[in-house]
Amino acid sequence: MRAFRIIRQSLVFNPRNDKLIPPSRIIFARKPQNFRISRHFSPILLQSFRLFHRSSFSEASVVEVDRQTNGDSSGSQSTMPNSHQKPRAWSVYGVAADGPRIEGAGNSSDDPENEVENRPNSSNSEHSLRKETVKEKFSADTVLKKKKGKSKVQWVCSNCGNSHGQWWGSCTACHQVGTVKQFSASEDVESGVNGFEISENAMRSWLPEQAMHSRPVRLKDVICGMNQLEWRIPLSGLFGAEVARVLGGGVVPGSLVLVGGDPGVGKSTLLLQVAAIIAEGHDVGGSAPVLFVSGEESVEQIGNRADRMGIETEQLFLYSSTDVEDILGQIQRLSPRALVVDSIQTVYLKGVTGDPGGMSQVKECTSALLRFAKKTNIPVLLIGHVTKSGEIAGPRILEHIVDVVLYMEGEKHSSYRLLRSVKNRFGSTDELGVFEMLPSGLQAVPNPSEMFLTEQHSDSEHLAGLAVAVIIDGSRTFLIEVQALCVSGTSVSRHVNGVPANRADMIISVLMKQAGLRLEGNAIFLNIVSGVSLTETAGDLAVAAAICSSFLEFPVPNNIAFIGEVGLGGELRTVPRMEKRVNTVAKLGYKMCVVPKSAVQSLAALGFEDTKLIGCSNIKEVIDSVFRSF
Repeated sequence: MRAFRIIRQSLVFNPRNDKLIPPSRIIFARKPQNFRISRHFSPILLQSFRLFHRSSFSEASVVEVDRQTNGDSSGSQSTMPNSHQKPRAWSVYGVAADGPRIEGAGNSSDDPENEVENRPNSSNSEHSLRKETVKEKFSADTVLKKKKGKSKVQWVCSNCGNSHGQWWGSCTACHQVGTVKQFSASEDVESGVNGFEISENAMRSWLPEQAMHSRPVRLKDVICGMNQLEWRIPLSGLFGAEVARVLGGGVVPGSLVLVGGDPGVGKSTLLLQVAAIIAEGHDVGGSAPVLFVSGEESVEQIGNRADRMGIETEQLFLYSSTDVEDILGQIQRLSPRALVVDSIQTVYLKGVTGDPGGMSQVKECTSALLRFAKKTNIPVLLIGHVTKSGEIAGPRILEHIVDVVLYMEGEKHSSYRLLRSVKNRFGSTDELGVFEMLPSGLQAVPNPSEMFLTEQHSDSEHLAGLAVAVIIDGSRTFLIEVQALCVSGTSVSRHVNGVPANRADMIISVLMKQAGLRLEGNAIFLNIVSGVSLTETAGDLAVAAAICSSFLEFPVPNNIAFIGEVGLGGELRTVPRMEKRVNTVAKLGYKMCVVPKSAVQSLAALGFEDTKLIGCSNIKEVIDSVFRSF
């Protein structure tokens, strides 16, 4: 302990005249919180040690030195900068040669004794100076290193677009299982880019100034300045007429059309043929440039396909790119009549977070193309991939952005393709286009009913269980073939394909109860030819007739069609648009048509001379008229 006192007193000195100061005369301040100093050392030793080695500390020292000279009694301080000032040591006697401290003296700022009382706490000064040093260092770091944008993670449903704060097994809005996907969006405002800005910057250099600044216009002025006959871009030919009917009459200028479908169904072939028809412009007034952009195929591959299909249009331009800004720049040079992008899942914007095909990229790229189409009045046709469930890949908001959504369907082993309209702001969504895939491309089918019918022979016992139903899909009337098979002594109760199971159970129960057919011990199989789904109730009578034909082993004549809905009491009910259905049956050469009895009088007035209408009020009369009269 004595040796420790000697060491402590030898280190404590007065920086003014290098005189040792007794430790008892040092004014004790609050103990500094420093983990590097042992708890056995007092603040006096720590403070004196720092004064002795002040050259190794920073300029903002925790202890200040009195700057008064020995001969100056006014207490005026030197104007020397703080970095060159000596540290100040305080004692009960103040500075050197000053008298002892007098209690109760005045609080003059020039009095050194009062300055001792009014001085700041050494520990607080140390912490405040350290904090200022840290702030200066942090501000320097923030200047050199900019703050990066955060990535906000959300869980978005790919079916309906509803966002969730966390992952769920099923969406809380649409209740679809396995559709909640992770979605990351950047919050960096400095590097944030959206589709509207990209398209606006691309169009600003080549659009007139009055086109960029729109103002409200009267509805009457808009209607008067529009010619409905010349407003749409017509599509010539049999193929063009089939596509135009699905679109509502043609391609609307400034519209955004999305075509979806399974891989290999013919989406690119369809839009390549449409682009060639628009470029030729037979019904528009001459040819005009049309740009076909592909992010999946090279220009040579597209040219090989066009050569195989016999497309030789001079104004059809091909381009392979995936950058939206680059695509919009190429459009400025051509000023085309239409733009085709294959596909929306392959293009991207440079400043948008995510890979091509991601939710943010698909949304912003579609927004950029939508803005471009509305400002330039150039129609844009997009190709979209579909998921395993048959829906457009990407966020559900994609289908809300576009004007028209078309789905192309087709069986894997069939050459026929169906083009349906799911959303159409410029026409009906009930239209259906029928095409056949040939080596020369897609060809329109003039008589769609031939793809759903097979050649029947009434004198063959093996064709028992076949019946023809008349259905309407959109504005088209189709005749489809219903097949039924009744087998006794099997463990399988029933199996249906193309017919709703609950609807089939109801028809079978009505036949057992109202018609008296003993179908309890038979396994019943139902099938719709060509994989078509029978969704409307107009095919109930054909399903019942096919089951009766198979159970009774009596073929239905090949010149009879069935139209009607079957009720629980076995009665037959009328269905909408009976006149159009019967008219199609008569055009296809059918000699007889079984209809509800309540509709015979109104249909007879239309004059179907070559087709005989057989009116029945219930299912028993149908069996008597069809299976006992022949």
